[in-house]
Amino acid sequence: MTYHGRDEGTVLAAGCVLWRRSPADGAPEICLVHRPKYDDWSHPKGKLKPGETALAAALREVEEETGHRCVPGARLPTARYLAHGRPKRVDYWAAEATTGHFTPHREVDRIVWLSPAPARERLTRPRDRELVDALLSTHNLA
Repeated sequence: MTYHGRDEGTVLAAGCVLWRRSPADGAPEICLVHRPKYDDWSHPKGKLKPGETALAAALREVEEETGHRCVPGARLPTARYLAHGRPKRVDYWAAEATTGHFTPHREVDRIVWLSPAPARERLTRPRDRELVDALLSTHNLA
């Protein structure tokens, strides 16, 4: 999907469920971002820029918010909801972290790497918890 303006007023965004193998035991860990503006825990995501594909936006947002590069994997369910009274569509992918280092900034002040069960508990919104389940089933990481 490429950004084509408002798409009938819908805000277009994209993100990833960023994961890695634990350095300690090889078990899957999921990266969550804390956004101080909303005081919430979520997956890295953001709005598409003009001319940008959803996947390119998702990868850009992961790097901007977490400092990590990643390799995209399976497409995950699309989230649709109202944000500030406007419809919003967020396309998601699974993405395995490769290299990088987090530096706190204005938009994201903390990240955490958690195993799936604690990640589900830490996430603020139920729709984000469903993405953890989709990642695990898609990649057989459970």
